Amino acid sequence: MAFAVYAGFGLTTWYYEVLPWWSILPLGAWFVCWQGSLQHEVLHGHPTRHPAINSLLAYPSLWLWLPYPVYRESHLKHHTDDALALPGIDPESYYVSAEAWAAMPSWRRLLLRARNSLAGRLILGPAMAYVELFQVETQRFRHGDHSHGIHWLVHIPVVAAVLYWAVGVCDIPLWVYVTCFAYPGLSLTMLRSFAEHRPASQPGARIVVVETWLPMRLLYFNNNYHAPHHAEPDRAWYDLHDWYWADRDAFLEGNEGYVFGG
Repeated sequence: MAFAVYAGFGLTTWYYEVLPWWSILPLGAWFVCWQGSLQHEVLHGHPTRHPAINSLLAYPSLWLWLPYPVYRESHLKHHTDDALALPGIDPESYYVSAEAWAAMPSWRRLLLRARNSLAGRLILGPAMAYVELFQVETQRFRHGDHSHGIHWLVHIPVVAAVLYWAVGVCDIPLWVYVTCFAYPGLSLTMLRSFAEHRPASQPGARIVVVETWLPMRLLYFNNNYHAPHHAEPDRAWYDLHDWYWADRDAFLEGNEGYVFGG
């Protein structure tokens, strides 16, 4: 699968000038999102027993915006299931506290409401993620926490290498790479997480299962089976489908029927 991700991205960029114009956006978005799914699998300890080798598979930042070690640290915090979806605690929560909402200007509330629609998540979500990441990392630095500094210093040449390949070698205009590869790739990732967690008194009931078709399961490395993934985060992606369907009733009892059929 790692080979398919990078070979597909490489072929799409290499043949950019001869591919039909209408194919660039879906192919670019697919392979950038697919690499994000690969990064998610790698940070959970796959495919080898050697973290350094695994990290090499995940380090290229095809979507440009986030250093892999920063993503890894944030996502592992997200796997504290008792804190799932809790604003200010779960780093992947899309919710805010009642106090923060009350103090928020109306334009900010409007943006958050828009992002919690499907169209808003796809169109506004990546841009808002860029801004929020900048705010969080800037605040971290101002408070004297420089632990991410080395990750950002490494991230700069990593991004430069990706852009050298795409823009310098394959002659893809920078604006095309951003609008047809990086941005929509993150949009597709946000499609996966759109209904991933909800508020509920029991942590298990906050985690969705989406019984989608094979192409989307492959795109997301079976992470649509999110309740099984949270039950055993280190279980390999290719086991999740059969494991879920072998014990579907138990999983749906555990998440109180939070399931979508498509």
